[in-house]
Amino acid sequence: MTKIKVGDTVRVITGKDNGKEGKVKEINHKNGKVLVEGINMIKRHSKPSAQNQTGGIIEKEAMIDISNVMYLHKGKPTRIGFKEVDGKKVRFAKSTGDVID
Repeated sequence: MTKIKVGDTVRVITGKDNGKEGKVKEINHKNGKVLVEGINMIKRHSKPSAQNQTGGIIEKEAMIDISNVMYLHKGKPTRIGFKEVDGKKVRFAKSTGDVID
């Protein structure tokens, strides 16, 4: 189980997009990678097809390793921990101790 979930706002902490922020769109648990909105943009050449009549060069996001992103809590990056509250396992921000969900 990963500590980051789809819809979380994260900050990139290393690599070419260091310091950029975005929402998590997709998580690949098997490979430990995440797809973040507007981060790690790549260019792909595509032939004309039914969906894309003109073809050409398309820019899209690529997966980034989950270890290269950090959860943002109140605008600051923080580590995430788990604890039990009222018999339920919840995530909490280690910097403040606040329950996330």
